[in-house]
Amino acid sequence: MMVALGFLALAVISVIDSGDFLTTDNLFIIAVSLVMALLFGINPLLYLRSEGRLRMPFTKKSIAAAPAGEWGQIRSVAPPLLDAKGRAMPPDVRQIVSRMETRKEA
Repeated sequence: MMVALGFLALAVISVIDSGDFLTTDNLFIIAVSLVMALLFGINPLLYLRSEGRLRMPFTKKSIAAAPAGEWGQIRSVAPPLLDAKGRAMPPDVRQIVSRMETRKEA
């Protein structure tokens, strides 16, 4: 992050210190400095955002995240459907069986 701030400082110094702002050399230095600042600054910012330490402005709060270890699990209140060996069937098989049972009843 310090390197990114250094490149930003280099771009600002180049803008302030130069007499002619629109020279080819000055615009090149500013563009390269800003690209390098983006290159070195994006990774720490994305890490802070994923950890929840960086607040994103103008975004709504999302639904509360599931506790660790529960991502991708489907919660159900029905007892687990077991196969012939006593193992729990996957959720997609449960859905297929429930559809078949509703067709039998109809």
